Amino acid sequence: MTISHRIRLYGLGLMAMLAGCRSPQPALAPVLPAPPMAVLEALSDIKQTFAPDGRVAHFKTELVAQGKQWILRGETNLPNAKTALLQKLSGIDFAITDSLQLLPNASVGEKTWAIANNAVINLRYQPEHAGEMATQVLLGQVVRVLKAQDYWYWVQTPDGYLAWVEAGALHRITPEAQKAYELTPKVIYLRPYGFALAQPNTESEPVSDLTFGNVLGFEGEEAGYVRVTYPDGRKGYVHNTEVTNYATWQAETRATTTSLVASAKRLMGVPYLWGGTSTKGVDCSGFTKTIYEMNGLMLQRDASQQAREGVLVDDKGDFSKLQAGDLLFFGKKATSNSRERVIHVGMWIGGGRFIHSSSRVQINSMNPENSDFSAYERGRYLYSRRMLGHVPAMRLTMPIAEQ
Repeated sequence: MTISHRIRLYGLGLMAMLAGCRSPQPALAPVLPAPPMAVLEALSDIKQTFAPDGRVAHFKTELVAQGKQWILRGETNLPNAKTALLQKLSGIDFAITDSLQLLPNASVGEKTWAIANNAVINLRYQPEHAGEMATQVLLGQVVRVLKAQDYWYWVQTPDGYLAWVEAGALHRITPEAQKAYELTPKVIYLRPYGFALAQPNTESEPVSDLTFGNVLGFEGEEAGYVRVTYPDGRKGYVHNTEVTNYATWQAETRATTTSLVASAKRLMGVPYLWGGTSTKGVDCSGFTKTIYEMNGLMLQRDASQQAREGVLVDDKGDFSKLQAGDLLFFGKKATSNSRERVIHVGMWIGGGRFIHSSSRVQINSMNPENSDFSAYERGRYLYSRRMLGHVPAMRLTMPIAEQ
């Protein structure tokens, strides 16, 4: 997403009313001087420093001439960026009135957080159902609510992604309730797909479907089932073999090359879904992100973002350097006229093969002698990076300190 700074120059046109041949012309009003280059450079520098990636950081500004003054307008979810900008501008001998809005804004009210209330909720780039899907958030994950428009909220996900979600998919809460939620006993659902039931027996009707990574409140156990609560207060029962204590899982889960491969293969055949990051459907980077989340680790959302994580292990096509769990990136190499474009990602599983979401989750080989060799993917291979040991633990919410 490109964030531009628009400079609006409002000149004062000459309006001469000639009442007669001897009527004097009115004096010209002074033209408001244009902002010096130092001001424009300050805006650009702050954007590049604090918000180089508009998918995870919002910094939109414009200078507007109004009467006899210049107004700094726009919005940002980065308090530190605004502070740094105002400090820079204060060192420039040019008067600007600050009207830059910090998010969350007044349209949100006091409930500036929300918990995902469905097994999977779809987030979109525009506040409408016809909008392109950007990503997904799972039941029990917490998003920060930044602004409202009609029946939609613009939110920031635990991995920092910014997108719109319809209001009915969320349970809004205050900052105090968000802190309390972190301390609430919870369970995490561990199967790729299943259901919470209205009663503790297999014949009961479902309360909702569930996917791996869903988090619910824990209320006790009954007849081999765990009694759970949803963010909006609904109750349900999940078989005790399908969930485990969330805090324990978080503390004891250790990702290994073996566990990453096993998790990836559990999703074999799951259909490709643009914007998907759940076991219901995944795109290429949503698939690698889900694999790592199943092992307690968090990757960024898109392939081009994941390509900046971890450490480089190969950029020559020497696959002997790779270990299971390394991510392979595909796309177009940089040229003298164009930048590198990362457009696909998969995960190495050993034996010359990688697993990826392309039409569906499937395995292909980099070895031309194998029947599952993909000449197409081999031809657009860029490099591989190691994430294991270099990415943070999964979390339910994005700390304010990172905003």
